[in-house]
Amino acid sequence: METPGLVVHGQAAPFSTALRSLVNNPQYSDVCFVVGQERKEVFAHQCLLACRCNFFQRLLGSESGPEVPRPVVLSTVPAEAFLAVLEFLYTNSVKLHHHSVSTLSRAWVGEAGVQESACYTVGPWAGETPLLPQLPSLQVLEVLTAAVEYGLEELRELCLEFVEKVLDVELVCEALQVAVTFGLGPLQERCIAFIEAHSQEALQTRGFLELSAAALLPLMRSDKLCVDEAELVRAARSWARVGAVEQIVEAWKCHALRRGDAAQGAPCRRRRGTLPREHHRFLDLLFK
Repeated sequence: METPGLVVHGQAAPFSTALRSLVNNPQYSDVCFVVGQERKEVFAHQCLLACRCNFFQRLLGSESGPEVPRPVVLSTVPAEAFLAVLEFLYTNSVKLHHHSVSTLSRAWVGEAGVQESACYTVGPWAGETPLLPQLPSLQVLEVLTAAVEYGLEELRELCLEFVEKVLDVELVCEALQVAVTFGLGPLQERCIAFIEAHSQEALQTRGFLELSAAALLPLMRSDKLCVDEAELVRAARSWARVGAVEQIVEAWKCHALRRGDAAQGAPCRRRRGTLPREHHRFLDLLFK
């Protein structure tokens, strides 16, 4: 009876480093992408992309493979995010950056008690090489968006984990928009809970003004926003001036009635963060 063989493993770090050197390396590459609005050329290897990602397998399946391949245009993904996706496909790890935090000044203590920069590598080989802060920083939400669009489940989960670790006032509304757009329920709940706890600061960010109506409505329905009604009205008006003015009526109706319709007899009560006012005595007795 044949004795089963034993699988032995070499060092992962040199292997990862060697593969990383092939990312966007024109030498030996057989496909060229034209990426983003800046139309940056990015070089890659068809066999590696096809075996790692079904999206690229379908995309490149019709390529005949001439000596100088026809450029593949991907105009919707930013070049830096696309390079991060390639890094993950080549090495199964990726260096993510929090776009709104200076990697030179912000850090937190990880589970092992080691101070980690807001710019760090995720993946099975993370931590094998000392990481140095890098600027300019990469928008992690753009990498998350690309991971969802390309069907890269593992990269998506790594990005979600990273976003939850670095979530702050500047990032939360942008993260909420991504969560609503792609149906990422747990991230949406996490973002709404964060905004509820930091309402005044979050409502003053550019990300809040750029929310879609679909992303704004869950916030208006929340009765846990820690902000006075007058401030919330001003924030909604500012949002309406930037976005679609006609949505403010529907958004405010959902907030005021705590429901998505204008049915009479809807229960009303003062929301958390709303200061008592003289005119409240004229409202329904249920308003307490």
